[in-house]
Amino acid sequence: MDATALQTTFFKHIKSIVPPNISLVDDVAELLQISNDSAYRRIRGEKSLLFEEIQLLCRHYKISLDQIMTAQSTATVFYGRTVDAGNFDFRSYLGDMLANLKTFARAGKKMMFYEARDIPIFHHFLYDKLAAFKYFFWMKSVLYYPEFNKRSFEDTELSDELLKLGRDITRTYNSIPSAEIWVMESIHTTLRQIEYYKYSGLIRKKETIAALYEQLEQLIDHIREQADCGEKFLPGEKPVGNLDNYQLYFNEVYLGHNSIFVEADGVQTAFINHAVLNYMMTHDVAFCDYTRRSLENNMKKSILISSVGERERSRFFNTLTSSISESKKLTL
Repeated sequence: MDATALQTTFFKHIKSIVPPNISLVDDVAELLQISNDSAYRRIRGEKSLLFEEIQLLCRHYKISLDQIMTAQSTATVFYGRTVDAGNFDFRSYLGDMLANLKTFARAGKKMMFYEARDIPIFHHFLYDKLAAFKYFFWMKSVLYYPEFNKRSFEDTELSDELLKLGRDITRTYNSIPSAEIWVMESIHTTLRQIEYYKYSGLIRKKETIAALYEQLEQLIDHIREQADCGEKFLPGEKPVGNLDNYQLYFNEVYLGHNSIFVEADGVQTAFINHAVLNYMMTHDVAFCDYTRRSLENNMKKSILISSVGERERSRFFNTLTSSISESKKLTL
């Protein structure tokens, strides 16, 4: 493939991932700080891109030039930052999450799919103490943050700023139509964390443990209410009739990991979770197509328990609440 054909192929790929409401010419002109006429000539292959321009375009649109040049390659390029105690800032982490959700929410046609081996992270922000507990677990047991070495959970609070960010995340997620696939074990991670911290002495007071279980029960009850009407809404609010805003599936077998797939105005994005807090993302067409097919296959093998399937819905949520009760007996 000669340089001109490669450049036009490069821009065709960019065009395929840019939402329809965004002008490619305007976007490229603004990014490269050139006129619209110059942007047109580059897009048509009449003027060669500079290396620095290619670099800017690849970073901005999160694509790999190598992938364009080796179209037959089996490689898939992902983007993401790994976090550790040296570079992790929870506010920035939540801010990035909110920015991604807002981008998806602005799309005219959108849908999010979430394979939930654990309770989806967006739900935890509904209840302050539960959100603070997850924050404490991440800082102490995942990132090994030095400040948390000798700290118990009772010594940890989330600032008003972080709590507001969390609520904004949940509110934005609620505005995006979504399908979640759960298994019975989706709640077990949180229960095991509470049990471990109790026996390790990292939660000192029984009333603290009781409060965590109470908020976890409230969370499960609220998710059940959302499943009943097939719509997401905040606690204390009432559904507004936005049908099919929330689809909940129960898978009786097994989900391998937490994964997210989003389609927004024809642009596909796949997120793969690893090492608890990290997410890698890609717009790779082949990988996104495969991910969507995999999710749709799992949904076919699962039972839809939102809006319909009242009997299965009751069985599912009764089992979750029974799991909480059993954990309470062990720790209280």
